[in-house]
Amino acid sequence: MIEVTGLTKRFGDVTAVDDLTFTVRPGKVTGFLGPNGAGKSTTMRMILGLDRPTRGQATVNGKPYTTLKNPLTTVGSLLDANSRHPNRSARNRLKWIAQSNGIAVKRVDEVLHLVGLTEVGKKKAGGFSLGMGQRLGLAAALLGDPEILILDEPVNGLDPEGIVWVRTLLKTLAAEGRTVFVSSHLLSEMAHTADHLIVIGRGKLIADAPVNEFIKHSAKSSAHVRTPEPLALTEALNGQNISFTAEKDPEGREVFVIPGATTDRIGQLAHTNSIPLAELTEHTASLEQAFMESTGDKAQYQAAFTGMKDMPAVEEDKQ
Repeated sequence: MIEVTGLTKRFGDVTAVDDLTFTVRPGKVTGFLGPNGAGKSTTMRMILGLDRPTRGQATVNGKPYTTLKNPLTTVGSLLDANSRHPNRSARNRLKWIAQSNGIAVKRVDEVLHLVGLTEVGKKKAGGFSLGMGQRLGLAAALLGDPEILILDEPVNGLDPEGIVWVRTLLKTLAAEGRTVFVSSHLLSEMAHTADHLIVIGRGKLIADAPVNEFIKHSAKSSAHVRTPEPLALTEALNGQNISFTAEKDPEGREVFVIPGATTDRIGQLAHTNSIPLAELTEHTASLEQAFMESTGDKAQYQAAFTGMKDMPAVEEDKQ
């Protein structure tokens, strides 16, 4: 279990993490989400004792990370897959880490096999691709067979097969009763992987909830309706002050999109007004929509570019 209490970190006049309190429990994958600059990496670094909090504390299994003996047997972490010696082979790197934490050397070959790097174990890590570097970083995190995993962007650089492999691995480890805490900007992947979410923005806690609950409370679902009598449906919706938009589906057919409405309500309205329906479906909001709704005003860097029309004109040099 990871416990964060009143955690605060300031760098000069900048508050990177602001009074965070949350608990990451075993038996589930907990996703850690936030815009760039939200304080995710700084929070993870403080949990691992790499940064000292300005105020508050973070513990793993009730103890500060820095007090753990042979910490890799309790906590496995991946914060930066590029932090590896370029001239040391993958196997020698893992062997060195194992010996420094009292881990049997035979475990090195086990984790190399687990992450799919057995065939390149003797090659220098400096020649690894981004995806291979991620796999090596995951091997190091798993080396001590830890009960707690802290991973920052573990699928960065992986191909689709690798992403599915990481997803399956994390869910399997959580099902074994381990604590899995993982950050990612790939929200569609996090929707498939995480059971619970910790969401922060500008260093502050925004949400601490199961994935489905976060989506339900952060973004509205919508009813999608098609009818051969669009004017009648328009009048019925306007008569009930129900907001809607008219859009085209991929086949060019007009669809009424009604935010926040249930199919029960719209179905009853159509029945009362004798309006025939060709389609009536409820569309649940995605994790991406919920994330944008809850953090849109918390992003540190917001792009102004919305299309080619916003591109500044480039004048040709006049010779």
